[in-house]
Amino acid sequence: MGICSQEKKDLVEELGLFFQARHKLTPLSARIYSILVLTSSDGYTFDELMEITQNSKSSVSTNLNLLVSLKFVEYYTRTGDRKRYFRNNGSYIKNMLQERMESVSKELKIAEKVNTFNKNNNPVKYQEKGYIGSIFLTYLQSERDNLEQAILKINEFQDKN
Repeated sequence: MGICSQEKKDLVEELGLFFQARHKLTPLSARIYSILVLTSSDGYTFDELMEITQNSKSSVSTNLNLLVSLKFVEYYTRTGDRKRYFRNNGSYIKNMLQERMESVSKELKIAEKVNTFNKNNNPVKYQEKGYIGSIFLTYLQSERDNLEQAILKINEFQDKN
């Protein structure tokens, strides 16, 4: 067993680097998560993940436990089969959107405070550059609205399924 195509291998590595930087994951945990995000199956067993990643039992175990504790990955068992099957928890995109929503909301509050402060305490600066702050506020409000709509649509889709 392997990852299959060179295209998938390349994407696993690229996605792994992204997850490693974005979520501060170890290289192996990022690679395992990438594999699970890109799999079309119902997940992989521990042994299959060891074989695919070509890593030791302890390394794969440690990194799977990390991913499970972060709720990036979940596991399940099949009736009559003692093996655990690991898969991504299915809410990666929703979680990323919610993280971004929190970040945008914080940034929006700070930007509003800065604009208000400059308007009240630095009127000359505000006259010269206040329009730029307004553009930024409009952008952040629009991004927040788009994120809210995307999260709402995901919730509606998940409720149907």
